[in-house]
Amino acid sequence: MENTTTSIKEQWDQFKEQNPKLRIRDAAKQLGVSEAELVNTGVGEHNTLLNNDFKELLRETNTLGYVMALTRNDYCVHERKGIYTKVGFNGPVGLVVTPDIDLRLFMNHWCFGFAVNENDRLSLQFFDEDGSAVHKIYLTEKSNEQAYHQLVAKYKADEQYQQLAVKPVKSAAFQKPDSEVNVDAFQNAWLALQDTHDFHGLLRQHELTRTQALRLAPEGYAQPISVESLKNILTKASETSLPIMVFTGSAGCIQIHTGEIHKLVQTGPWFNVLDPEFNMHLREDGIAAIWLVKKPTTDGFVHSLEVYDSAGNTIVQFFGKRKPGIPESEDWRAVLVELAK
Repeated sequence: MENTTTSIKEQWDQFKEQNPKLRIRDAAKQLGVSEAELVNTGVGEHNTLLNNDFKELLRETNTLGYVMALTRNDYCVHERKGIYTKVGFNGPVGLVVTPDIDLRLFMNHWCFGFAVNENDRLSLQFFDEDGSAVHKIYLTEKSNEQAYHQLVAKYKADEQYQQLAVKPVKSAAFQKPDSEVNVDAFQNAWLALQDTHDFHGLLRQHELTRTQALRLAPEGYAQPISVESLKNILTKASETSLPIMVFTGSAGCIQIHTGEIHKLVQTGPWFNVLDPEFNMHLREDGIAAIWLVKKPTTDGFVHSLEVYDSAGNTIVQFFGKRKPGIPESEDWRAVLVELAK
């Protein structure tokens, strides 16, 4: 094992003794290393380094049975239970589309993988080139543990003791000054949208960040709202059993929950959904802005609640439950009219 890895391990072991309850993501930040590097210190003891054949591994995750999928960023954790089926890829982009596990995978950001044993809690964990987590799959009491060990044996890296070559991810694209934006052309293109998925292309065409685009949106198409309004809307959805969609992403994965939410719990700065199949943990003090956004489509207008951090990164998005070809729920629109302020 490399001296650098040994040094990180010594720091990590000492840190865990002093801070036994701190999450590994937060510990990594305090130690000035990446989460993947901390996980790597357990290789040969309780963790296993995987090879990079992630697509094939994911195609076999259905053998694990009922598991918990976890995708997060700094301020939102999205956990959804179900079975990985219908895993497919088109080049570097993957899809898992089931009523339970619903993922969009961006495999260019899947650089390191581990099988992890945390006090007998077994998981598969995947990381970007900077060592930040992109997606994790946790076994549950209903999972097939034998299939897990077979997968780990099949996709185990030939060389286990490696110093990870983590490196910073390229920063986001430069933001064009508002004064250089052709606002009329941008707004007209927004008004001509036919699908919500075309919005990303609209941003690239006009060289805009998402939050910049919301500032420059056509009048009435982007409205800032408060954190309390967001919580009131989610509470109303819970009380009325209104099905919604919750999108949370890392660089390498967008994870989606579609359905009702029920048990809402405030714990310190965290606003939580704690349901049997779906958990969300949203850290309020990381929220810099929330926008109610309206986009035209061939099925009528679609309204979303989009939550951003101070760097303009998307934390989480909420929609009314819908599918292509089906208009947005009038109940969702009614809740927004009533409570989005």
